[in-house]
Amino acid sequence: MYTDLNRPPLNVDSLRAALVTREGGNDPRTFYRSLDVVAETGSTNADLLARSVDTALDRAVLIAEYQDHGRGRHSRSFVAPARSSVSVSVLLRMPGLPLQSLGWFPLMTGIAVVDALRSVAEVDATLKWPNDVQIGGKKVAGILAEVAATAPIPSVVIGIGLNVTITEPELPVPTATSLQLAGAVTTDRDTIARAVLRSLATQFTAWQADGWQIEGLAADYRSRCNTLGQRVRVELPGNEEIVGIATDVDLQGRIVVQPDGGAAPVPVSAGDVTHLRPHPA
Repeated sequence: MYTDLNRPPLNVDSLRAALVTREGGNDPRTFYRSLDVVAETGSTNADLLARSVDTALDRAVLIAEYQDHGRGRHSRSFVAPARSSVSVSVLLRMPGLPLQSLGWFPLMTGIAVVDALRSVAEVDATLKWPNDVQIGGKKVAGILAEVAATAPIPSVVIGIGLNVTITEPELPVPTATSLQLAGAVTTDRDTIARAVLRSLATQFTAWQADGWQIEGLAADYRSRCNTLGQRVRVELPGNEEIVGIATDVDLQGRIVVQPDGGAAPVPVSAGDVTHLRPHPA
């Protein structure tokens, strides 16, 4: 029995009816083959990675009402109050995907989350490179993709943590937000989870139908990325940093930065990006 009437549990039967088919196929409305909701776990990503040794498991969705060891980029942890978020992981297998394209999965997922939130929550969601979803410059969702296998079929587990009804005192950092705080037209988690998962299925099936080509996906990412055109500071491994203008996301998914001072543009594959104020005129 739950006690917070403002945070009801997810309706697993309704989600399965809306999203799951046993027959397979590429209809985004019924793309998934299994969907489970657990009351509590350490990490949905870790759980699905452990289960991925079963090579028959594919298009599997795991949602947790509460995670006590949720993981983000660089192994950063986060915890949200029970039933205040959508914490979901998906296992996908991609026959024929070039291994060098695996890095595009978190970026593709970002496109899916942005599109779902713009559609059903009617918020102006954008992407901060590489895989933070923002509203008004504040983070509402994070994405973590982890490779489950490279052979015989490339496989990945994609985790999404989306703040839905988190209140201001519950925010982990001042630079975070939630759909509720951003004035979303709905904070019904069933509606939001269904929209996000269908949007992910739409992106996946379109990419697969395009033969795993990158050009169209990269263009879609750029059009939703609020980092482009911004003056940024990129903190690199080894305590190095670059300050300049983010000018592009290349076909390898790297952010390209034109450093202050006119040096050659630098493509960055991994680093923490901070959006800076423009130079005063």
